Amino acid sequence: MSAKQSQFDALVRATSGDLYRYGYWLCRDGALAQDLVQETYLRAWRALDDLRDTKAAKAWLITILRREHARLYERRRPETEAVDESYADTGANAVPEASGEDAAVRAAIGALDRKYREPLLLQVLGGFSCEEIANELGLTPAAVMTQLFRARQKLKARLGGQSPGVIHELS
Repeated sequence: MSAKQSQFDALVRATSGDLYRYGYWLCRDGALAQDLVQETYLRAWRALDDLRDTKAAKAWLITILRREHARLYERRRPETEAVDESYADTGANAVPEASGEDAAVRAAIGALDRKYREPLLLQVLGGFSCEEIANELGLTPAAVMTQLFRARQKLKARLGGQSPGVIHELS
């Protein structure tokens, strides 16, 4: 086994769980998240020689995954269907909403402005430090800390002052 392949295998073992969790959060589909992670590793393999700092590998892979997810929507063209007027008023095609604390937290995080949501997700799902998030998003560590604090406060407000597990762990 070559040194490059050994390095890559170690990278995959160390980051696959975090990449899957982040990919799943982005698309909310297990199979699609696996595809995103696989495509991320394929692109990473092709560009492994460009990776200069192995300590930054996780941030590099998260960036690739985020860009792969964005590419999905660049390529996708929404399909349109004719809707039968008789069903429009009955709500027969309505999608049932998820229930429970997890669904409430997910909805509250999804409703946050992107500038608050991204650092929060990178910290919670990716396990990144404030400094790593700052490097990833092109911000100062102080700005990231402020955005994380405000994100937590907005989540608490949206959830009626309750502090579910995810928010409690972040505080």
